Amino acid sequence: MTTLTDDEAPAALRDALGLLKDREQVAERLLASSAKHSFDPDRELDWDAPFEEGKWFWPPELVSLYDTPLWKRMDEEQRILLSQHEAAALASLGIWLEIILMQLLVRHIYDKAATSAHVRYALTEIEDECRHSKMFARLIAKGGTPWYPVSRVHQNMGRLFKTVSTTPGSFTATLLGEEILDWMQRLTFPDERIQPLVRGVTRIHVVEEARHVRYAREELRRQMVTAPRWSQEFTRVTSGEFARVFSVAFVNPDVYTHVGLDKREAMTQVKASAHRREVMQTGSKRLTDFLDDIGVLRGAGRRLWRSSGLLG
Repeated sequence: MTTLTDDEAPAALRDALGLLKDREQVAERLLASSAKHSFDPDRELDWDAPFEEGKWFWPPELVSLYDTPLWKRMDEEQRILLSQHEAAALASLGIWLEIILMQLLVRHIYDKAATSAHVRYALTEIEDECRHSKMFARLIAKGGTPWYPVSRVHQNMGRLFKTVSTTPGSFTATLLGEEILDWMQRLTFPDERIQPLVRGVTRIHVVEEARHVRYAREELRRQMVTAPRWSQEFTRVTSGEFARVFSVAFVNPDVYTHVGLDKREAMTQVKASAHRREVMQTGSKRLTDFLDDIGVLRGAGRRLWRSSGLLG
C-alpha cells in the first residue's frame, strides 16, 4: 500500500464509520466556532477571589483513592487536600501533553499549504493550547501546590515519541491525551461541590477542546484510510505503548507524600481499586470504541491497550 498525498487522495474517502467529510469544510466550521466560542482565561476568570472553605478541587469520585480502605480512614480535610494536589498534578500532566501536541501539530502542517483552512485551524488550535497551558500553570500557582512534572523516564519517552511519531500516531496520542481528561472535566464544571475557579477552568477547556477532538478525529480517520500499511501498524503499536505510559502518568505518586500519606501504600491501593479501574475505563470508552471502529485497536496494539487498563 502506498501513501496518498492530499492532492492524490480520492475526493470521496470512506471507512467503517462512513463517508469522510471534506477536510477544508471541517476546518472552516471549526474556525467559525473558534471565532464565536474562544476565551481569554486571564479576563474570563476571577483569579483574585479566594478559594472557598470546604469545597473540592476535583470531584471526590474521580480522586484516585476514592472508596479505598485508605480513603475511608482519611478525614474530610485531608480528602479535599488530596483533591487539590491531584488537580494540580493533572494540570501539570495536561501542560506536558499540550506541549507535545503543539509540536506534533507544527510537524503536521509543516509541508502543507499555509493558506488552507486546515492549516489555519491547526494554528488556531495551537493558540488555544498555549492559553490552556498558561491557564493550568496559573491555577497551580494560585493553589500554592507543587508543580508535578512527569517522571524523567516519561519525559524522555515523550521526547522520543515526538521525534518518531507518524501523523496517524500523533493524532491517536492527541485523542488519548484529550478525551479522558475531557470526560472528567465534563463532570467537574457543573459540579457545585467544586471550587468556582476550577469549574471555570474546566468549562473553558471543555468548550475549546471539543473542537480539538473533532479536528483530531476527522484527521485520524483520513490518515487510517490513506496511510501505508506499515504506518497503520506502527500507529497501533505506538498508541498502545502511549496508552500504557499515560495510564501510569495519570497518577503522580508524589501527591500522596504531600498530603501526609504513605506513597507505597497509596499506590498499592489505587492499583487494586475496582472503582478506579472503572473510572479510567469509563472515561476511555468513547475513545476506545472510536479507535476500534477505525481499525487502531488490532493485534499487538490491542494487547498493549488492554495492559494499560484503559480498555475493558
